[in-house]
Amino acid sequence: MTMKKVQVAVVGIGSAGLYALGQIRKSTKDFLVIDDGPLGTTCARVGCMPSKVLIQVAEDYHRRAVLKREGIAGGDELRVDSKAVLDHVRKLRDGFVGAIVPNIEALGNRLVRGSARFVGKNVIDVDGTRIEAERFVLAVGSRPVVPAAWQDLGNKIMTTDTLFEKAYWPRRIGVIGLGVIGLELGQALARLGAEVIGVDVLNTVGGISDPVVGSCMTALIAEEFPLWLGFPAELTAADDGVRIRAGERESTVDQVLVSLGRRSNLDRLDLSAAGITLDKRGMPAINPETMQIVGHPMFVAGDATGDRPVLHEAADEGRIAGYNAVAGVPVRIQRKPRFGITFTDPTVAVVGEDWTTLADRSDVVIGSRDFSSQSRAVAMGRNRGMLRLYGQKADGLLLGAAMAAPGGEHLAHLLAWAIQDGKTVFHLLRNGFYHPVLEEGLQNALYDMARQVDRRPQPFVELAPTPQPDATCEGTS
Repeated sequence: MTMKKVQVAVVGIGSAGLYALGQIRKSTKDFLVIDDGPLGTTCARVGCMPSKVLIQVAEDYHRRAVLKREGIAGGDELRVDSKAVLDHVRKLRDGFVGAIVPNIEALGNRLVRGSARFVGKNVIDVDGTRIEAERFVLAVGSRPVVPAAWQDLGNKIMTTDTLFEKAYWPRRIGVIGLGVIGLELGQALARLGAEVIGVDVLNTVGGISDPVVGSCMTALIAEEFPLWLGFPAELTAADDGVRIRAGERESTVDQVLVSLGRRSNLDRLDLSAAGITLDKRGMPAINPETMQIVGHPMFVAGDATGDRPVLHEAADEGRIAGYNAVAGVPVRIQRKPRFGITFTDPTVAVVGEDWTTLADRSDVVIGSRDFSSQSRAVAMGRNRGMLRLYGQKADGLLLGAAMAAPGGEHLAHLLAWAIQDGKTVFHLLRNGFYHPVLEEGLQNALYDMARQVDRRPQPFVELAPTPQPDATCEGTS
């Protein structure tokens, strides 16, 4: 049996592992990287990038409905070739992956290919090779959750790991789980012509906790494909596909896209063999400011943490874990405000503090904007959605936001930066807002909030546009 000793071992070389390695290499060359999966990150191979390519195609095709009203004829003649679409998705996906893989292969003999598991406090076994390290970075990623009872349905079950490998998508698709991934892909596939049924045990979509924004988005998505909400899904094999039952509703589809979240791959490392105590979910206690497993020389980053499964968080966690893996004493690094984006139409985004932490507080004010009448959105034919801002009643300090709004990916960034810098609503209103732009919708919401704040700077001159009409959430699809 071969034994190797190194200062740092990085287990997993996806996004988080790559960012961790970037920090480690600044301090030492005494490291090894272990990985057993296909090279290339989850984001590039099966996550953010191929899904966004498919979403872009769906958005382009969906725009044909606006063309006739704009005086452009022929939109009704457009057709979708699902095989060509998925070939296009894979071509771009392979380009994204291809840009990453050479950097990993350049590690040479520092890259160990194989499946790792702990066999002692500081020792892992990789297919018969023992590696002892002073410190470990565990960036092992995650995998789609598929209930064991459904796995017998074989290729009638799809996940994001398999959807983009298909020659074409089926005509009838059930989407089980309408969180970020299920909502994005469900809407895209419906817009591309698939007959989609969306099922979720919750009574809202996209994981939106704000009741106004959630109700708005749910109503808008229900216009595009049937939603079965509030009941768990039951799946059984049928001669012509898969039978779905949720509550009193039943239907048969060709295949089912299961989107019930992702499970950390830490459970495959046998952490208990390293003396690590696990909670009832099978997870260790991780300090989110150092990324250290409490009491152990191990640092976790990326999807493996089970906490913030998005790439910009994986990058930050990788940097923190890598830095601390070679630091004498782990350093606590303040994390950025949370924000997440769902690339639907309208875009769903949540920034800063969530509604669930603010709903019962009397010291919070809410500024809102309905986009059904927002001038730029009307011109674009995208005037649907709702934006809600949360701030402190005393001084207008921005706390968070929830939205289902056109251009939401950009509005969310502006708000995330403002919250991180400790800005108030009045700080943002000092900035210029050009006309006509979607950002004017944010300006409307800011003024709505500012009027409710107790301590306003003097003089406070309201330069807001004409007050908006009553909210409807509806507009041009």
